[in-house]
Amino acid sequence: MPELAPHFPDVQVAVTSRNRWAVAAAVRQAMRRAGKDRNEIDLFVAEAVAAETPDRLSDVCRRWVRVQLPS
Repeated sequence: MPELAPHFPDVQVAVTSRNRWAVAAAVRQAMRRAGKDRNEIDLFVAEAVAAETPDRLSDVCRRWVRVQLPS
């Protein structure tokens, strides 16, 4: 099944950590730098914090921005 484009395809993030807080912070910072609306950023953060597993967090991040996570 093809992957859907992220909500903000113009925002790209490469993270080097699997720590959920570091990943969420990197995506949040990238969204802020790109000038995205604070309400959208807050929605992302709430969804990221609620992610219960690393795989779920990866899915959340990829739904919002283009992200490259460590293997």
